[in-house]
Amino acid sequence: MPDLLTIGELSARSGVAPSALRYYERLGLIRADRTGGNQRRYARAELRRVAFIRISQQVGVSLDEIREALDSLPEARTPSPQDWARLSASWRSRLDERIRLLSRLRDDLDGCIGCGCLSLQRCTLNNPEDTLAGEGPGARLVLPRPTDDPTLASSLN
Repeated sequence: MPDLLTIGELSARSGVAPSALRYYERLGLIRADRTGGNQRRYARAELRRVAFIRISQQVGVSLDEIREALDSLPEARTPSPQDWARLSASWRSRLDERIRLLSRLRDDLDGCIGCGCLSLQRCTLNNPEDTLAGEGPGARLVLPRPTDDPTLASSLN
């Protein structure tokens, strides 16, 4: 098995379009060497980085956050389990908060009858006459409110 992959091989193995791989490279998320004919060649370890990028995006992590995390990994060698564990620990609280919000949304939607439902008094998406606009953008009854989360309240001051 060759140590270097063409962009087509990396695309086929990762399930990511070549255009996306070029974009990731432009952003500094992955690296490629160039042949004498200026063709990209990727180290096989880039497969792990691409997989990390894709799963991170799927759970809502921004490309800027992904780049910051990948920049913390060693450049000259394949990341070790300890490197990945350190990265994972730095994301744990953010991922836990996303899981909490997704679980709350799932549970709230389980009880939702739908648009025009009979439980508008309890609906967390209902905001008659935009009365919650002063608290900020978004679904204010679903998202953490400054009064619900002391760390959020202090960051807004």
